[in-house]
Amino acid sequence: MINFQQNISLKPLTTFGFDVACRYFTQFNTDEELKEIIRCCREQSLEWFVLGGGSNIIFSRDFDGVVIHPTADQIAVKEGVVVVDAGLRWDDFVEWSVDNDLSGVENLSYIPGSVGASPVQNIGAYGAEVAQTIEYVECLDIETLEVTRIANCDCKFGYRESVFKNRLKGKVIVLRVAFKLSCEHHFNIEYGDVKQEVEKLGGVNLHNIRAAITKIRRQKLPDPQVEGNAGSFFKNPVIPAERVKLLLKTYPLMPHYPILDSRFSIFDEKIPAGWLIDTAGWRGFRRGDAGVHPRQALVLVNYGNAKACDILELANDIVEDVETKFGITLEMEVNVW
Repeated sequence: MINFQQNISLKPLTTFGFDVACRYFTQFNTDEELKEIIRCCREQSLEWFVLGGGSNIIFSRDFDGVVIHPTADQIAVKEGVVVVDAGLRWDDFVEWSVDNDLSGVENLSYIPGSVGASPVQNIGAYGAEVAQTIEYVECLDIETLEVTRIANCDCKFGYRESVFKNRLKGKVIVLRVAFKLSCEHHFNIEYGDVKQEVEKLGGVNLHNIRAAITKIRRQKLPDPQVEGNAGSFFKNPVIPAERVKLLLKTYPLMPHYPILDSRFSIFDEKIPAGWLIDTAGWRGFRRGDAGVHPRQALVLVNYGNAKACDILELANDIVEDVETKFGITLEMEVNVW
């Protein structure tokens, strides 16, 4: 029998740590338990929301429905792929893959959240995206309550995008993700400071890459347990190369990167959102308990008692200012409910 708890605080379940609550809270460990929960929600006409690691979500108010939390966290090797339950912490999976000498996700070390959220956001860092390793995603179809398998080619992966954020949003729940990892190592350490840090550790191998990236991220990003945050708050904008050339006349040191991805035009380039926010003068800005982190302008921080509206107001002010100064519209990476 499913246990529904009432009036549960979501503060410890989300990395921003806002003081919001849900009317009901429940957990599931099996497919059948999730089906029973969905049936109960239908019968009682209750709105529901699946909350994984809580690292990429802002609840702007109390949730008058059921928050559903996955707890299944097993890893299994089946038919040449690694099948991972949605409830497992993402970084625990990366650690497992490195310990088992399997490459493919090591550049995604120390990213918060759960495995189930990884295909939804198409998480990425240091020149890698999870879409490069996903074989398929197993989901529960909300309408039919049948388990369906969605192949990589049908996930419509893009930069921090997927079919799960668009056409299938609210229609499926991720149960498991299957990854195609490799015993043959093809290292990718050319992004940022990774190569230098790896060399300091004694050379290129999976453990050193993971250790280097973890060190870099810890230095740049605040610990959510100390300062509430959701990591990167904005996506890095992709703009036409002609626009980049015009901006370089005013900002000759502006970093920009070609898009080596068939999903974008060969004439598009990526500009770091953190650089835009920093150059606009927002890094280290603080208004009450809502602020921009002093080491990484891409991270908005709850210093203690900020409310969701405080962070969202700050984010809106940053978007407007960056658009005024650069003619570039920033898009939030964080989901708002």
